[in-house]
Amino acid sequence: MTNKPLSITELTTCLKVVGDPTRFLILKFVEKKTYCVCEFVEMLQMSQPAVSQHLRKLKDLDIIKEERRGQWRYFSINKESMYYSLIQELLDQSNDGDERYLQALEREGLARC
Repeated sequence: MTNKPLSITELTTCLKVVGDPTRFLILKFVEKKTYCVCEFVEMLQMSQPAVSQHLRKLKDLDIIKEERRGQWRYFSINKESMYYSLIQELLDQSNDGDERYLQALEREGLARC
């Protein structure tokens, strides 16, 4: 993890990606543990292609890491990302009592990967 200041372009690029409510919600989940794509589909109640597009944008910016286990893909936060300290600060400012977050957490564990 680096703490060097981000350029305006780097900063705004990151904020555009994490500014999407679904992607930010994904970051709240992967901050604490690793999740499979199928778990996000269930928790977010979205199609697999839609979830994969959100994950791709986060992965393309190196904010999350992908690990393959057989046919499944698992995602976790990338603590080595140049954006990690910014992401962590944003996550620290977010409300764990947010309704959408709590509803998604209620569906955690329902997916069978």
